[in-house]
Amino acid sequence: MSERFNNAAAGWDKGDMRQNIAEAVFQTIVSRIALNPSMKIMDFGAGTGLLSFKIAPMVGSVIGVDLSEKMLEQLEAKNTDELRVEALYHDILASSLGCEFNGIVSSMAIHHVADTAHLFREFYAHLKKDGFVAIADLEEEDGSFHTHGNEGVHHFGFNRESLRQTLEEIGFQNVRFHEAYRVERENGTYPIFVLTAIK
Repeated sequence: MSERFNNAAAGWDKGDMRQNIAEAVFQTIVSRIALNPSMKIMDFGAGTGLLSFKIAPMVGSVIGVDLSEKMLEQLEAKNTDELRVEALYHDILASSLGCEFNGIVSSMAIHHVADTAHLFREFYAHLKKDGFVAIADLEEEDGSFHTHGNEGVHHFGFNRESLRQTLEEIGFQNVRFHEAYRVERENGTYPIFVLTAIK
């Protein structure tokens, strides 16, 4: 999977769809969560930083975590003296980062993770008390969203109630779903939600 993302990294930000999704996810997050300059945020599956750099001006720091070195190179290239996101190549499912965050955000990444419950347990472990998650991904779909094929895709979107149950069993509270965006194509419409919850 990392190879595909490495190969796609240089052109990842081209076109409107990913830009539009990132903006819609960002707007949904800030409408639901009061970000502030004291916060340390993890962006899981940060890719080229499309979401990270929107959040960074509103918080103290953002660490963009990803398993594609080429994606992280694109992220690092966007850093300036005025605005920085730390790029970190790390698998939190294999080992902890050894630090806690005020919040964890993610956009269109968790359908690439086979064990969703394990992932959210790690999110929970990496959060400070009262910390939040704000996770964007696809509603359940028929497998047609990824036009390049489904290599590395472990979930064709998510059932809200099933995902809610997973989070609540881990210990998350105030689990909420908010529709953020709809990808409209000739072959169908693909709604994208933002899930928010508190530790």
